[in-house]
Amino acid sequence: MLLLSNLWLAGGKLAFFLMQATDTGAGGASAQTEDFSLWGMIQKMGWPARIVAIILAIMSMYSIAIMVERWLTYNAAKNQSRQFAPKVAAALRENRIDEAITISDRHKKSHLAMVVNAGLQEFQAHQAGSDIPGSTLDAARRALQRATALKTAELRRGLSGLATIGSTAPFVGLFGTVVGVIRAFQDMKQAEGAGIGAVAGGISEALIETAFGLLVAIPAVWAFNYFVNKVEAFTIEMDNSSSELIDYFLKKRELR
Repeated sequence: MLLLSNLWLAGGKLAFFLMQATDTGAGGASAQTEDFSLWGMIQKMGWPARIVAIILAIMSMYSIAIMVERWLTYNAAKNQSRQFAPKVAAALRENRIDEAITISDRHKKSHLAMVVNAGLQEFQAHQAGSDIPGSTLDAARRALQRATALKTAELRRGLSGLATIGSTAPFVGLFGTVVGVIRAFQDMKQAEGAGIGAVAGGISEALIETAFGLLVAIPAVWAFNYFVNKVEAFTIEMDNSSSELIDYFLKKRELR
């Protein structure tokens, strides 16, 4: 009896595995008729999902353009400032203010040159004779503050666009996901019991839109944080240069 019981259990397990294999083979044959490659899923997308994808593509191209433009701008400012600082320092040590202004004019892309140039021109314009009144120093200080504020605003140009894309792209992708899920339910209702092929288009839409939204948002957020740190570093450098220039004016006043 024990042997017959074991044979019966073994036969039942074999039948169960055979049924599973049959179902798997049928599902595989059905899946083979569907193209689940990336291009195949894109081709199954409806027009609402395609419009969302086009919007995300435009956002991606705009963010990439900002990244490239800001990277080139910041690199140019960094490189020219490295060339400018020792030259203008040498000119000021020898009290050649006109030469320092000329050097500043030649480094248009340097953030330090713009600030130093504004302070030197204001100082030179208000300087009267051999005496340096306090009003001249105040005017130079205000000119340095204005130049720093203007240059900081210029360095921040375009970063708000990156922040907007980084924060809204996931929601645009989520909207496309909702559209794809709605389509999947509609297809499921229209073709009841037809298998995975009936809802494959809607599900693929939802997954592609989600992935596309994240693909657009993540680089934009990374670039925004990186560029904000660069602008903060540039602002600190401009503030330090302004303080050093005011100190130079004060020493010049004491010597006279």
